[in-house]
Parts: sequence; structure tokens; C-alpha cells
Amino acid sequence: MNLPHVFVCGNPALDFAATLLARRSARFEMLASPDRLDAWYVESGLVDTVSPCQEADVTRARSVREAVDALVKALLLGRAYGGRALVVLNAAARRPTAVPRLTGSGRWTEATPEEALAAVAREAVELLSGPDVPLLKECDEPACTRVYLDRSRGMRRQWCAMEPCGNRIKAAAYRARRKAAPAPSGATR
Repeated sequence: MNLPHVFVCGNPALDFAATLLARRSARFEMLASPDRLDAWYVESGLVDTVSPCQEADVTRARSVREAVDALVKALLLGRAYGGRALVVLNAAARRPTAVPRLTGSGRWTEATPEEALAAVAREAVELLSGPDVPLLKECDEPACTRVYLDRSRGMRRQWCAMEPCGNRIKAAAYRARRKAAPAPSGATR
């Protein structure tokens, strides 16, 4: 089953980390094949086209994804960056990235899988060392493990996206209120 890639986290590195869904429970792999990784790179907008990925590229991408996830979670828990995750991310970020070029119809970026992965890694470095760090939040929906940038007024957003997480949280709150409300006199539930 190929679910569509989702880009709701507000940053390509966070969306990349979210390609392993439901980390605490069922764990669903969105980067299940080289063509799914190709699709993610293009759909993310980081590149316009990527030369076909191989299984080794998927393995490297998953390694960088897990490093990004570990570093984001360390940040959210107030822990220092370190260990293997830091080494993996920095090694990927050191690689050359694709160079965009101007064409008659606008900007166009062709990349190899290594260049596309380097772009993701550099996005993560910029995010984890930049001004958006205070905006990082983990989705409140218990089954979701996405981390997103909360750019809402007052920074009171509780979920990564309305569909499906916000809807689930709102429905659960509604059911809890209905259950807690006293029944009208003479009425049965």
C-alpha cells in the first residue's frame, strides 16, 4: 500500500523524519522502496528531478532520517546533541547538494540521490541550529509522532495537521464532554 507523502510539519527535514509513521506503535514505512524515495525528494520541492534511487540510497536515507528524528527528540527533551545521530547527519550535510539553474521556464534543480539527501541534511542542520527551534512541538495525537513548527498565533496549536490528527483530538474531546455531561432529566443514554 502506497500512502501519499504528507508535508505538514513546516520544514522538509521534519517532514522527512515523519516518513516513518506511528513510531510508538504500528510503525509504517513511507520510504519502502527506491521509487518512493524518488517521489519524496521531488514532492518535497527540494529538487525538481532526481536520478533513480537504488536500495543503498534508501538505506542511507533511512539512516539520516533516524538521525534527524533522534536529534529533534533530544532537543525537545532538553538533551545535548551527540552520538551517532550527530555523526550521521553531519556526514550527509557535508556532501555536495544539487545546484539549481535558471531555464527559460524558471528555476530547475536536477539531483542525484546523494545530492538530494544532502539537501535534507542541511535543512536539518539549519533547523536545529536556527531561530525556529522554539517553534518545535510534537503532535498531541497519541498515535502520531510528527514534530512540527508551530507558527500559529500564540503558539497554541496542538496537532501537526487538522486531517487526521486535529479531527481525532477534537472528536475525542467532544466524546469526553458528552460522557461527562449530566443526562437531561427523564432522558436515557
